[in-house]
Amino acid sequence: MTRTIRRILCVLPLLLVAVVAVRHRSVLAEGFAHLATARWPWLLAAAGATCLTWVAAACTRQGAVLERLPGRRLLAAQFAAGAANHLLPTGLGASAVNLRFMTVCGLSPVRSSAALALYLLAESVGRVALLGALLVAFPDALRLGSLLPEGAFGPLLLVLGAVPVVAAGALVAVRRLRAVVRSFLRTALGEARSVHARPSRALALWGGALAFPALQAAALVLVGRALGLPVPPAHVALAYLAATVAVALVPTPGGLGSVEAALVVALVAVGGPAAVATAVVLAFRVITVWLPLLPGAVTLGVLVRLGVI
Repeated sequence: MTRTIRRILCVLPLLLVAVVAVRHRSVLAEGFAHLATARWPWLLAAAGATCLTWVAAACTRQGAVLERLPGRRLLAAQFAAGAANHLLPTGLGASAVNLRFMTVCGLSPVRSSAALALYLLAESVGRVALLGALLVAFPDALRLGSLLPEGAFGPLLLVLGAVPVVAAGALVAVRRLRAVVRSFLRTALGEARSVHARPSRALALWGGALAFPALQAAALVLVGRALGLPVPPAHVALAYLAATVAVALVPTPGGLGSVEAALVVALVAVGGPAAVATAVVLAFRVITVWLPLLPGAVTLGVLVRLGVI
């Protein structure tokens, strides 16, 4: 029975890739058409920056735990997690792959969950910190209101305010849930203190958390150069960070659809022509999402078959 389930899990990522590719075939066709007209040296540099994002993710994952994780398997797991992240609602695929990887490496489920929470916190803080720094440096480069439809601020603030209220109410109402949350927080805080007591781990955690969104933004800048986008590189990076922060709560697989729309709007908001901005975003998503998707799914299947995850 276990062998049968493992075989199904090996094939399932490939089937999901086929389904997602068919559903977004028009986007794929347009993206590859724009790639054909781009300057290839810049595209190769963008592909290199994309590859380095998996290294940055591996560094951040290693920085979130005290134990030494197997380096090659950790890097392969991040590559596979990237594919899983584009096949499931945002964050769930990568989180599931990394939770399984850490438990196979010998960490308890509670410590693996604490490490995952620390990673997500560091990645979010790093992305928002870079966005804040660019907003301070270029305050007039981007109108943040253009990233959301008119009238969307009120409902968004209402939802964001309701989440902590509902969570607090659940904690008050359910005693067992309170005990579980307290136990998890004790473990997570203990792990965070231990990690930050080791300079090498703290450097890997926060260095990777800053490098990951910076490399993603750099890839978009390079694709913009390849297609002749007439926007300063810093403004393109600002548009990328603002768009990805704005759509972080949208539960679509890998942000498919929502990220593209927000990126186009953000690039137009920093001065890019709409047609060129659309071409840049489609080419960028082909390089960062669609080209790695199939090999990432194959890697995921191989890691499942080998028992690495």
